[in-house]
Amino acid sequence: MLAQCGYVGDPQPPALKIPVPVRDLAAVERGARIIVSFTATGETTEGLRLKRYGEVELRIGPGGPPPFDHARWAAGAERVPVAPPAEPGRVEVEIPAAKWAGREVIIGVRLANPRGRWSRWSNLVALNVAPPLAAPTGLRAEAVPEGVQLEWSVPERRPGMRFRIFRRSDESQEFRFAGETPETRWLDKTTQYGVRYEYRVQAVLPAGDDIAESEWSPAAAITPEDRFPPPAPTGLTAAAGVDSIELVWEASQAPDLAGYKVYRRDGGPEKAVSGLLDAPAYSDRDITPGTRYRYRVTAVDIKGNESEPSAPVEAAAP
Repeated sequence: MLAQCGYVGDPQPPALKIPVPVRDLAAVERGARIIVSFTATGETTEGLRLKRYGEVELRIGPGGPPPFDHARWAAGAERVPVAPPAEPGRVEVEIPAAKWAGREVIIGVRLANPRGRWSRWSNLVALNVAPPLAAPTGLRAEAVPEGVQLEWSVPERRPGMRFRIFRRSDESQEFRFAGETPETRWLDKTTQYGVRYEYRVQAVLPAGDDIAESEWSPAAAITPEDRFPPPAPTGLTAAAGVDSIELVWEASQAPDLAGYKVYRRDGGPEKAVSGLLDAPAYSDRDITPGTRYRYRVTAVDIKGNESEPSAPVEAAAP
């Protein structure tokens, strides 16, 4: 009978279920808003799960004179109303920026369980708030031989302002960072013909150690098509041969080159005298001795776009 007795341990105190402090508090100024985000993990300091929260205390305000005093900041900072998250996960809160423009503020958050037991304060975020930036306007996208050219306007240009360009295409459902420039125009050299692209632009400005952002511009979409011919051939020369006139010119460097065409004039209208040539040379044997001929050459790409003609040359048939 003694072998069947089990040991009963000392009674354990009930778990307090105090939330784990937020560790990833972040803030960014965007347009007229300060966007604060953090993760409510749903964990307690005892390693238990917390299904819901009872209260959120988010505060924003100046840090005060040095040295920084956490209790003094919390007592004087403004509390931002935040509904407790219905379940663990990412939380995002918007605070109007106008009140804090031109000042450095400290932002912090703490969480309470349904019984009102508070976590410690999160990591604190210092943010230099600039006067709100207006979003770029009038974004235009135009297909050019080098890619897609973007141009836009900005209501107010400030020293140090730059612009971030975001792009999405048929292959991507999300806008992704594509480039940055101090100018109000930008060339996207990485596009492909027949693919739909959508762009938007955002103004950014240094604010102390931080970056203030504008809202994004309205999007501009374009599906570039190959309507651009190769450059006109150069270096065309003509010389009389044996029962022929020999033409040579410099090879085109166009990546989508299909070939060349030769045009001739002998007093009447100019006419094509060749089919599509692979090489930058042509031997004209359909000639009449003593007749003087005028030649020009064009380049043609794989889409059938034909270049402007080269500078003309003349030669007399032997």
